[in-house]
Amino acid sequence: MKKPSDHEATREQLRQSIIGLGERSIRKSYYPELQQRIAELERSNRELQEEIAERIEAQASAKKLAQQLQQSQKMEAIGTLAGGIAHDFNNILSAIIGYTELAQLHMITGCDRKQCPAAGDLDRVLFASERAKELVRQILTFSRQQDYERSPLQLNQVVTDALGLLRSSLPQSMEIRTKFDTDDTLILGNATQIHQIVMNLGTNAKHALGKSGGVLAVEINRIEIEPIDAKSKNLQLAPGPYLLLKFCDNGCGMERAMLDRIFDPYFTTKPKDQGTGMGLAVVHGIVKSHGGLITVYSEPGKGTSFLMYFPQLVDLPAEQSLTFSRKIPTGTERILLVDDEALIAQMQGRVLESLGYTVTVETDPLQALETFSAGPSAYDLIITDMTMPRMNGADLTQRILRIQADIPVILCTGFSELINESKARAIGVKSFAMKPLVRKTIAEIVRKALES
Repeated sequence: MKKPSDHEATREQLRQSIIGLGERSIRKSYYPELQQRIAELERSNRELQEEIAERIEAQASAKKLAQQLQQSQKMEAIGTLAGGIAHDFNNILSAIIGYTELAQLHMITGCDRKQCPAAGDLDRVLFASERAKELVRQILTFSRQQDYERSPLQLNQVVTDALGLLRSSLPQSMEIRTKFDTDDTLILGNATQIHQIVMNLGTNAKHALGKSGGVLAVEINRIEIEPIDAKSKNLQLAPGPYLLLKFCDNGCGMERAMLDRIFDPYFTTKPKDQGTGMGLAVVHGIVKSHGGLITVYSEPGKGTSFLMYFPQLVDLPAEQSLTFSRKIPTGTERILLVDDEALIAQMQGRVLESLGYTVTVETDPLQALETFSAGPSAYDLIITDMTMPRMNGADLTQRILRIQADIPVILCTGFSELINESKARAIGVKSFAMKPLVRKTIAEIVRKALES
């Protein structure tokens, strides 16, 4: 006979069996739906993670675009300021340079330049004026408002030549290493501006490396940016072939706060007497004006790398021949000179007369038009300023050419948003000149216009 406890154990076993059967039945009935629901949840989770990642990337991209827009607006503001001051400042420099050269011409014959204090002082005035002239050009280059003549050139050759010049100014403790992965480095560029990039970045590397020295590595690589390439989106570069010029040093590096301001004009990490803060701003402007892009990477103690992307030219000749005349050309033709600033007009008139020309000076464009209309055959050449009251140089040129279509016109300007060389030539101008001009340059421009 079974004990009560045995009956209870049997009932418990039966109960557990019934429960287990129910669970297995439920599991068997709902398992496919459960697995499907789990799969749906996992898929939803993946989609949510992808959406979160895309939103994070979009926010980062939006932040970067906002920074680029801010930088672009800042450059535009600087450019507007630069254009505003360039014309007046170049006019002032024109007077300084012109009258200094006239003073040199009228110095006592036979004066020993080594012994004459005045000769040395005048040379220093011209030297300082050239520095001021170059500073204005740098500002306009930074703001991309200064046009430079560009032609096909081999980037590796220009960089090699510039590094040769740079080497003499660097300490022996600083090593330059070059690596050009391609010989086909053709770009549409300006050799002088590329030289300026090399000299500025090389000087920066010199300061970064310090007295202990180090390595400046210069590389040129060819890269192809595809339409779906992330670089096309992140760097805002059009698809196509590019030449990547790298300047990398293993110097002191920079903090992130410095990197954010590194291309700002007049921002510098150097002592006051060792830098103006315009070097990298000018480099930035040059690269941009070549249709390229510059980026910088740096960490404290790990050096700095500048990466510059230049659009590559394909199957174009790079040979260019330039000839320079050492002799200042002269002439005896008759010139009508128009400039609303009397000081500059008188100076330019005297400079042209010193070259042998007969000059009529007018400071009012309307009076100049009346003078020319009264006797067009009395003049062989017109030289006019662009920015003048009542009638600008472009309008005066068009009015003069209606009277005599074959008379050569030289249009001069310190800076103007209304005109550039291509627009000037479109209205019939023979030569377009940027102030300030030294005597030799004026002589060459005038002679070329007359002979053409």
